Amino acid sequence: MKPQELQTIKQRFGIVGSSPRLNEAIQRAVQVAETDLSVLITGESGTGKESFSKIIHSLSRRKHGPFIAINCGAIPEGTIYSELFGHEKGSFTGSTDMRRGYFEVVDGGTIFLDEIGEMPLSSQSMLLRILENGEFIRMGSSKPLKTDVRVVAATNVDMQQALLNKKFREDLYYRLSTVPIFVPALRDREDDLPLLFRKFATDFAEKYRVQPVRLTESGVQALFRYRFPGNIRQLKNLAEQIALLEEEGAEIDEATIQKYLPDQEKNNLLAHFSNNRNQEEFSERELLYKILFEMRNDVTELKKLVYQLLQNGTFSPEIIQNHPTLFAGIEEDYEGPALSKETLVLKNPPVPIDQKVIEIRENPHRQDFKTHDVSHEEENDSLSLEEKERELIVLALKRNHNKRKYAAQDLGISERTLYRKIKQYEIENQ
Repeated sequence: MKPQELQTIKQRFGIVGSSPRLNEAIQRAVQVAETDLSVLITGESGTGKESFSKIIHSLSRRKHGPFIAINCGAIPEGTIYSELFGHEKGSFTGSTDMRRGYFEVVDGGTIFLDEIGEMPLSSQSMLLRILENGEFIRMGSSKPLKTDVRVVAATNVDMQQALLNKKFREDLYYRLSTVPIFVPALRDREDDLPLLFRKFATDFAEKYRVQPVRLTESGVQALFRYRFPGNIRQLKNLAEQIALLEEEGAEIDEATIQKYLPDQEKNNLLAHFSNNRNQEEFSERELLYKILFEMRNDVTELKKLVYQLLQNGTFSPEIIQNHPTLFAGIEEDYEGPALSKETLVLKNPPVPIDQKVIEIRENPHRQDFKTHDVSHEEENDSLSLEEKERELIVLALKRNHNKRKYAAQDLGISERTLYRKIKQYEIENQ
């Protein structure tokens, strides 16, 4: 593109600056304008991304068609689908009439979707359908409709991170970013700062018919040293604020600029806090991973313990020695007899496992377990699951005096399931 053509476009759309990265973004917008390809404009908030969408529309074959800019982040999630694609009468509470969405209204034109990264996933799927075959469906309808709309999107979100976090569809991202355009931040256009400040101060002076303020060399250097996180929008607010509060035609030096800039120490503190916050989050993740690994080791140790008990068939004091990690810290919290080689947690002497049964205490609000010797009881050779289930239900009903609610709690099942089992096994009150 010739320098004269580039300058004409800048004047037409109110773009000030001669940064190489800015010129590259404008040239790419002009080149893609003649096509119908989707465009994704990226850059920080306040860099003027909407101006590039206007360049694309005004220089395209759709320039005589409608153009509309939609801020996806400003529309509530519950209504964004209806706003974009429309709805039928009665499709939701309060929908007394049929409504045409923006994609239907802008048929034949261009729609600019700002903050596309904030669009809900439910609406992203319909947007992808429009980009692929030009079809959409109103809310509450099953009839597909056609539209011929060019989509230009913009975002200040890190899209790669959004893709990793599953907050944005990968297929939609690649469909939108057929031609990506990056708008540089103001701190990357340092030489444009005095020009932009002069423009905003002059525009303010012409609007209110006053003499414009002027920057001194020290004032320019003060602007260079500030990062302007709000980019062009912040610089414009700064220039208008100075033009309003300072005397007409005043020369603005470094001391004056510093009065209107946010406290640098506060900015550094915020940045430091943000970095610490990230480090804390990282430390928390590391701690969580460590706890999970320790839990996994404890579970493995517990499996070995259960396997040893099943193999030996007896409780043995050597178990504590063989599994020091599993029983670490128990002595400090244990209120019973001291744990040693000669003492086990159980007060009774070692008894073979096959001579112990679990008994439910009669307290219906709590499940505790105690053991008693049943070596004198006759062994039951029945392996029927149904019979064992029936015996457990009968035992639970006895322990809870036929109160089915508490019996169900002891058994770990719902009352409804207990009622069905009682009827199935024809169990009478115990």
